[in-house]
Amino acid sequence: MDDSAFRADPPISRVAAHALNLGDRINTQGFEKDALSAVPLAMRTGKDGIAVAFRYGVVVFFNMTVEEESAFLERLSPRIGGRLTPVEEETATVQLMDESSDQVAAGGPIRVRDLSMARLLVVADVLAKTVVLAHDEREVTKVFETIEPFVRELAASGKFFRDRRGLLKLIGEALLVQHNVSGRVAIADKPDVLWDRPDLERLYARLEDEYELVQRVDTLNRKLQVVAETADTLADIIDTRRSLRLEIIVVLLIAVEIVIGVSQIFVVQGH
Repeated sequence: MDDSAFRADPPISRVAAHALNLGDRINTQGFEKDALSAVPLAMRTGKDGIAVAFRYGVVVFFNMTVEEESAFLERLSPRIGGRLTPVEEETATVQLMDESSDQVAAGGPIRVRDLSMARLLVVADVLAKTVVLAHDEREVTKVFETIEPFVRELAASGKFFRDRRGLLKLIGEALLVQHNVSGRVAIADKPDVLWDRPDLERLYARLEDEYELVQRVDTLNRKLQVVAETADTLADIIDTRRSLRLEIIVVLLIAVEIVIGVSQIFVVQGH
């Protein structure tokens, strides 16, 4: 596992990593025969490149040209479900060094003791999560932009004239993003490779800190909670308004019935 995952001679000392969030899911069945790793699926492709495909819709390329990436994506295209537009992406540089421990400098290359498959899988896991978070952060921003007119209208006039359907759609969008964070991707979960390589825990922790995965998930969840609570409040206001209307209608019907009854009494007495 400590040998380089690349076959170049002389050995490669610096590789580019490129992560793409392509869709909601990727069907990886059928690629297993070429696999360097099963979960996530990693395979050799191109001249001396490696592609790591995550079932939740992300592919991370190592040491591949733009043309090689395009060729692989064309091959993968029929297997992508729920395509995303625009595609979120993240780049990084992984550099071999002679020091005794892996180093992750802020804004700099990811410096590793070796370019083993295990280390590349750890890097791929973090890059995959960060592009998924970037997409979810964009979606939450859209939800906030949708809810803002509701809140402004209520603050300005003390009332608003929006329908319940729009609010339910808003709540659905918030719940979908929350599902993506906690269910589809499980950002907080560590990569499977750490079960076999606990010595890479420190590298993962440093990458997790560098890309602020935990903080971003916490911020995202707080925003989703605000959206859900705001939408619930607006829905309650609509329910109250509807209840008031029903009560007024009932009172009017009772009043009409009373008037009709009294009229009938006067008619009978007149005869």
